[in-house]
Amino acid sequence: MPPRAAPLSPEDRREALIRATRPLLYEHGTRVTTKLIAEAAGVAEGTIFRVFDSKDELVDATIARAFEPGDVLRRLDEIDPDLPLRARLLAMTSILQQRFLAIFELMRALGAVGPPRHLHDRPEIVEGLEEVRRRLLALIEPDAEHLTMPPAQVLHVWRLLTFAGSHREIADNDLLTPAQIVDTVLSGVATRVTEES
Repeated sequence: MPPRAAPLSPEDRREALIRATRPLLYEHGTRVTTKLIAEAAGVAEGTIFRVFDSKDELVDATIARAFEPGDVLRRLDEIDPDLPLRARLLAMTSILQQRFLAIFELMRALGAVGPPRHLHDRPEIVEGLEEVRRRLLALIEPDAEHLTMPPAQVLHVWRLLTFAGSHREIADNDLLTPAQIVDTVLSGVATRVTEES
């Protein structure tokens, strides 16, 4: 008989349950049951309550994890800073758009219009989002002399357009592509600007 695997630590068990719960929230929203979660995690239902006080606590932890920007930071670090500005912006836009789409879909499945307010009290989320902003800005700043506005303002406009262009309701279900977003920010929409226009 093969030896039994070592039992998971409580922290590892929490992580496994959060990973198992996240896709179920997209499918079932808050109606997800502990039975479904246990089956997805491959554990007995009672195991959940050894590391979480309730299903609601597990759901809250899973939602909070979805807002942590760790994966975004890792992917931003993979962008080659020597790429031309447009290529950097395209990579940045793809990363941020995928995050927005996942968050918006999760909020829709949960019947929410925005993230829970208590997430703004979590330092790892607040600090993580500020770090995302710093890294995005660092990818734009090398081209500051070629821009008509400061890099921080370019970042602001780009993020607004990426957010709106990735939100199905705001975009009337006609999402913008990364190329549309980047080219609008870099070139605008007018072929020639005159004083009369």
